[in-house]
Amino acid sequence: MGVLAESCIEDGISTSPSDQPVFSVDTLNLGTLFTTQASPTFSFVVYNRHDKVMNISDISMRNGTVFRVNVDGVAGHRFSNVEIRPNDSIFVFVEATLPEAGQPLPVTVDDYLDFVTNGVTRSVVISATGQDVKQLKGFVVDTDMTFDNTLPYQIYDSLVVKEGATLTLTEGTKLHFHDKASLKIHGTLRSMGSAEKPVEMLGDRIDNVVGSIPFDLMASQWEGVEFHPGSKDNYLQYTCVRNTVNGVIVDSLGVDTTPGVVLVNCRLRNSAGYSLISIHSHIEAVGCEIADAAAGVVGLYGGYNIFNHCTFANYYLFTAVGGPTITLNYLFPDKDDDGSGMPFMTARFTNSIIYDGLGRQDISHGDLAGSDVIFNHCLFKSAGDDDEHFLNCLWDTDPLFFTVRNDYIFDYRVQEDSPAIDAADPLLTDPRTAVDWYNVPRIATLGAYQYTPAEQPD
Repeated sequence: MGVLAESCIEDGISTSPSDQPVFSVDTLNLGTLFTTQASPTFSFVVYNRHDKVMNISDISMRNGTVFRVNVDGVAGHRFSNVEIRPNDSIFVFVEATLPEAGQPLPVTVDDYLDFVTNGVTRSVVISATGQDVKQLKGFVVDTDMTFDNTLPYQIYDSLVVKEGATLTLTEGTKLHFHDKASLKIHGTLRSMGSAEKPVEMLGDRIDNVVGSIPFDLMASQWEGVEFHPGSKDNYLQYTCVRNTVNGVIVDSLGVDTTPGVVLVNCRLRNSAGYSLISIHSHIEAVGCEIADAAAGVVGLYGGYNIFNHCTFANYYLFTAVGGPTITLNYLFPDKDDDGSGMPFMTARFTNSIIYDGLGRQDISHGDLAGSDVIFNHCLFKSAGDDDEHFLNCLWDTDPLFFTVRNDYIFDYRVQEDSPAIDAADPLLTDPRTAVDWYNVPRIATLGAYQYTPAEQPD
């Protein structure tokens, strides 16, 4: 452990200009931070790789900007004669509170932490990007209201849409939810993202967990989206909901001819529970990616459920997955009638991929005889055979996603030799998803994303 000069070190002290500290990073990037809010604490290590004591005569921020520094347990603005024992190291901790930028675009602040050792100055770049944000605390939408993309919204407690009110989110709107916050819809939500500017709903930690690994990979940052009984006419397009505890919950929104929730080219991903739960509701999802959840990706309980050109995939990162990719409940009048009097499940899955990359079941029921559930032109990881409930399906087949779980890459487009290419039936394609999330015209690839060589990642 390094010490400040007040301690007495009897080892010889190096005076050679060639003896210099080694830093664990060249640049300490604090990532994107909301302005006026204190950042988490970041750190790096300073090593003495030599056989004599190293005396760093001066450590200071070159421009004296917004960064706060702690050297080896001592906070301050400037540090003199910091000694590091031979082949030892010290920690440097950095925090920041970035000033309000006064503009919608993020602003990056860079400075240099200079270390002067034996007459030679070496530096670590300290960088952070500030984003102004509009804070909402316990906000209630009780009349028709529109949120736009001028600034991101940071939401504490819950954002509640009252019955009879409509909240419209224009393209590019970002809602960042604080811990324990949620979006509760008793009225109507219209989320009108576009391929160029999707709507995003995510946690409010937008920095990195460690190194270059972003908090965007972490579930349980906020509760999720809840559609409550009485809500109606909800429509979401090009909308990404991620990093949740419970994903999207659709509760008792009817099973008549009018869907309670329509999802077009949406992404629901990275949940500590399910990414989507529907209970006795009419939902329609077309062109959607529904992925990566600890309980299983989708939980359906009764209701009228339409899924067309969807990708259901589970490569959840942080804990063992508890259930199948798709769990079906309330299917059979003679087996699981709960006395609710609600209609039993009707479900149609067409031109879709159902693939559990972690070795769990794809769906909870292998035998659907007696139910009103049909999978038509779908790809499964599981082995199986077609029957009256499984039509023209690909069994025991790898779709060849670009996902590499160990490298934190979760890309559910398919590679050029994927068996999902040209395996869809264009006659079954819902016209609402004529193009995919990337605005690529849909032809005949199974799943949420149309294959095209021009749109594949490097």
